Amino acid sequence: MAQLQKQQNFCFVLLLFVALGIAYAREAFEVSFQQNYKIAWGKHHIFFLQHGREVQLSIDKTSGAGFRSKLEYASGFFQMRIKIPNKDCRGVVTAFYLTSTAYKHLGAKHDEIDFEFLGNNGQPHTLQTNVFTNDEGGREQRHSLWFDPTIIFHTYGVLWNQHQIVFYVDEIPIRVFKNYSNVGVSFPSQQMHVTASIWNGEPWASNGKRIDWKQAPFTAQFQGFNIHGCQTQNYNKHACYSPYLWWNDKKHWKLNSQQQRAYEDVRKKHLLYDYCSDRGELHKECQIN
Repeated sequence: MAQLQKQQNFCFVLLLFVALGIAYAREAFEVSFQQNYKIAWGKHHIFFLQHGREVQLSIDKTSGAGFRSKLEYASGFFQMRIKIPNKDCRGVVTAFYLTSTAYKHLGAKHDEIDFEFLGNNGQPHTLQTNVFTNDEGGREQRHSLWFDPTIIFHTYGVLWNQHQIVFYVDEIPIRVFKNYSNVGVSFPSQQMHVTASIWNGEPWASNGKRIDWKQAPFTAQFQGFNIHGCQTQNYNKHACYSPYLWWNDKKHWKLNSQQQRAYEDVRKKHLLYDYCSDRGELHKECQIN
């Protein structure tokens, strides 16, 4: 009987290792663009490389381009590896963001969580983040980057659960937006698509200057099409708040001590603009923070 028990225990441990190995292999495996995404617009300005594991979006005077996830999500950790145009691209915006579908004829308002690279003219590159809730934005923060985002790919990610939104650059938290809905602060709660695009942002993103179209096309590159999120197609939205989903686990309700130190260091050295500094009276979360 003891020998049988030992054999059963051995089999269980073996199966556990096999299961962990399969899970690791799935995590490490790079999926192609077509598995999770589709072209949204500008199909003649989208090019596929490495059997669909890299996508280039380009913009010229006629059009930009964009793609989005096939499904919508209500929580998760969403990231993309991006390399932005390496020319004088003032006015050209490369974006990676989550956005809901707003049926305005039904009175719906949209939620959005944004990464936006504002085109430069030889100056240090600026990364802007923003949060929209119920069509209300005006929550911009801008950071300088401690690297050149045009040379190699870097990873940009968003953790979104019912406690906080955290923006990451190469796993370093650069911004935290807490859920203060219990005191009347709106928090993104609609299901959203994962989206990426390159578009004409003049004059807003170019300080009133025009894009130098003689340098076109401008090209941004994207990799990493795995999605770790709760699909609302298969689940009730409220099931996406389950603590059994790893990104909803209690350890992701706030930054840990190491992340907090890194976050404070980024704010000290790289934060260029914070909406709370000049529009804080318009946003209740600024008074709480």
